[in-house]
Amino acid sequence: QVQLVESGGGLVQPGGSLRLSCAASGSIFSAYAMGWYRQAPGKQRELVAVITSGGYTNYAGSVKGRFTISRDNAKNTVYLQMNSLKPEDTAVYYCYANVATMAQPGIRNDYWGQGTQVTVSS
Repeated sequence: QVQLVESGGGLVQPGGSLRLSCAASGSIFSAYAMGWYRQAPGKQRELVAVITSGGYTNYAGSVKGRFTISRDNAKNTVYLQMNSLKPEDTAVYYCYANVATMAQPGIRNDYWGQGTQVTVSS
């Protein structure tokens, strides 16, 4: 099995910064795309940013220029640096990973973290 453990959420004032981390552990053969989604109250879960194992990145338009996604392939860890935070960034942020396990190295499955709350408020 694969577990994703997130950290780094919290309360921050508008204009502030936070850094989220997500470590994937377990019987991992290879981690492919990793990324972050978020869900605000009353809204659907939406993509924030994704990064492939080769370093290709994609961002939601609302966070481009403010958020930066990165990863450490050796540690199966993905990061989200969030700058210039706005109240509308308030949401539960979920880590995502597309992973093949040792048991089935030819099959990829999606895994999710438990979510971490980010609140932007003065």
